[in-house]
Amino acid sequence: MTESKRYSLVTPTLDTPFHIDFNWWQQNDHEWRIHLKSSLCPEHQNTFSEVDGDAQVDWVDPETAEVQRVDGLQHTLISHCAKTDNFITERTSMVESVFRLFLANGNMHLSARDLAERLNRPANTVLRTISGVRVYKGIRPCPECK
Repeated sequence: MTESKRYSLVTPTLDTPFHIDFNWWQQNDHEWRIHLKSSLCPEHQNTFSEVDGDAQVDWVDPETAEVQRVDGLQHTLISHCAKTDNFITERTSMVESVFRLFLANGNMHLSARDLAERLNRPANTVLRTISGVRVYKGIRPCPECK
């Protein structure tokens, strides 16, 4: 017997928290690592061109001091590349800007209102873009985030 997936019937609002659901992305986009590599800064694109795609690194949670094994590519994007000045520009598309903002923010949850303020875009436009039926780049509501 197969288990059916349950989808929320609650419509996201301007204050609904969102995040990148990397598990969703890995299951639904076979090219996700290629996209992550293309988002790396030039220095790390060279580094990761020679590194195993699934390399894991130790990461220490700054709040709990718990050590966790994390994806090296994701960690590099979040801890270094996303902090560079040209990671998000005014020419970056809305979906890519939202995605990169989550990376720059350490994938901490943000509402459409928060995203709009940081990206200087209308909140309703951001909400319509990321809360539709189609999921872009794993950006989804974060039900466990409050």
